[in-house]
Amino acid sequence: MKALPRMSLRSRQFLNFTVTCTSVILCILILPTRMPGMELLGISPNWLLIWVVAWSIKRKRTVWGAASMGLVLGFLQDAMTAPDPTHAVSLVVVAVLTVVLLKTWSLPTDLVERDPIPIALIVFGMAMVAETVMGLQFLAMGDRTLAEIWSDHQRVTLCSAILSSLWAPVIYFPLNRLWEMTRTLEKS
Repeated sequence: MKALPRMSLRSRQFLNFTVTCTSVILCILILPTRMPGMELLGISPNWLLIWVVAWSIKRKRTVWGAASMGLVLGFLQDAMTAPDPTHAVSLVVVAVLTVVLLKTWSLPTDLVERDPIPIALIVFGMAMVAETVMGLQFLAMGDRTLAEIWSDHQRVTLCSAILSSLWAPVIYFPLNRLWEMTRTLEKS
């Protein structure tokens, strides 16, 4: 097997930046897409939530880094959809919770990064958290009753959590592979 050529620090940083930005752009472009198998009761997977969880799972992510990434992606999602209520709050909560839970539970990184079941379970739980935060924002806005929010919340939360967790490996494993390749290039 041939040894990889040495890359300069700027080239490695640019490669990492390119992989990250390209994957975010792809998730943003998939966001409004409705293909067969990607929709349940009119709800589609939350692709940016999947991306935020995948990014937050990687080693050495800080709470502040995760929060800032959630904020940026939330504002990007708001730019594509209605800004009220904002998606930024829910994605920040998801990113911070993912980092904090992985650090406090001390889960073996190899288990989480190599097995689709923990990824799907984490995304399922975080989708429920994100939709609950969105429901609380609807309640705080005051334009809908609690009964309306509760009936919509149940359907939206369950559908979003199921679909996002089923599609999470499709996003996570290629991203994980690309990030591992850039990490090995950075070490060489």
